[in-house]
Amino acid sequence: MTNREKEIYELILENPMISQEDLAEKTGISRSAVAVHISNLMKKGFIIGKGYIMHQPTYITVFGAANMDIGGTPDKKLVQRDSNPGVVRTSLGGVGRNIAHNLSLLGNSVKFISAMGDDEYARQIMESCKKLGIDTHECIISKEDRTSTYLYITREDGDMELAVNDMSIYERMTPEFIAGRGEVLSHSKLIIVDANLPEETIIAICKNSKSPIFAETVSCAKTVKFKSVMPYIHTITPNLLEAEILAERSIDPEDKDSLMAAAKVMLDAGVKNVVITLGSKGCFFTDGEVQQIIKPLPSNMVNGNGAGDALLSGLATGFCKGYSLADSVMLGMAAASITLETRLTNNPMLSFEAALERAQIEE
Repeated sequence: MTNREKEIYELILENPMISQEDLAEKTGISRSAVAVHISNLMKKGFIIGKGYIMHQPTYITVFGAANMDIGGTPDKKLVQRDSNPGVVRTSLGGVGRNIAHNLSLLGNSVKFISAMGDDEYARQIMESCKKLGIDTHECIISKEDRTSTYLYITREDGDMELAVNDMSIYERMTPEFIAGRGEVLSHSKLIIVDANLPEETIIAICKNSKSPIFAETVSCAKTVKFKSVMPYIHTITPNLLEAEILAERSIDPEDKDSLMAAAKVMLDAGVKNVVITLGSKGCFFTDGEVQQIIKPLPSNMVNGNGAGDALLSGLATGFCKGYSLADSVMLGMAAASITLETRLTNNPMLSFEAALERAQIEE
C-alpha cells in the first residue's frame, strides 16, 4: 500500500460512504486519480465490492522466536555445581511460537513469522504449526544457521532456576525482511512482537504497522529493546524486574502506588496499557485510569515455564473480542493458570471455553 493509498484507505475507514469528489478534495488530487487509487486498493484486497466494503483484519500476527526447548527438573532440591537426578524433556518452544500456539488453542487465526534452520528441529516446529492451523509461510528457513535452542533447569517445584539460549539466527530477521511483509502488517488485527528480535527489526515493525502492537519483553537483558518504541506500543507485559528497567526506578510489588508510578513512566512514554506480572502475587494492570492488582487464579502448578506467554495470549484474545482491559487480563490469568498445570510449555487442555470458565467471565 502506497502512502497515498493509505491516506485514502483511512479516509474510507472513517466514512465508508464518502464520495470520490470528497476524497479528491481532502487529499488534494483529482477525482480520476482517486478512482485509480481505489481500483488499486480493490485489486490488493483492502476494499471489496461496491460501496467501499472494507476488508476487515481477521488474524493476529506474531513476530518472534521458535525454539527447541530442553528442560530439566530435579527429583529433589536443586544442588548447585553438581549432577542432579531428575527428568529431562524436549518440547517445542520460543516465546513467539508459544504465544502463537496458545492463540491458536484459544481460537484465533494466527500468522507466525520467525527464522529457523533447515534442520530437524525446524521441521518439528513447522509440522506442529501446520497441525494447529498456524500460517508460517512468511518464515525464513536458512541453510546456513541452526534453529535456536533454549536450555533451562527448574527447581523441584517446577519453577525456573536458570536458562541458556542459542538464538543468533534471529539476526536474519532484518528491517529489510520486515519491509517485504507490508501486506501482512497492513492486514493484521493485532501484532505481537517478542524481544528476541534485533532492536532495529522491532523498530521497523513498529514504524510500519498500523495495527495495535503488543510487546513481550522476554527478559531483563532484552527488555531495553522496547524503550525507543514506546509511542508505538499498545500493550506491554513486563515482569517486575523488567518493569524496573523500563521505568528506571525500583518497585515495591506490595504497594499499588509504587506499581502505578512505574507504569506511569511507560504510559507517559506513549504505551496505552501496562500489565506488570508479579509471579506468585499475580499481576498489576493499568490504562492510566483503571488500576488494579489481580491475584493468581487457583492452579496445580507443575511447571512455571510458558505461563507468561499464555497470559499475553489470553490478554490479546480478550482485546480482539472487545473485552475490557480488566476482563482481558483476567482471561490471560486464566490461560496462564491452565498452562501451569502441565510439564509442557503449552497445555493442550487450553481453550477459549476453558479459560473463560476459569476466569469466570460472562459472555
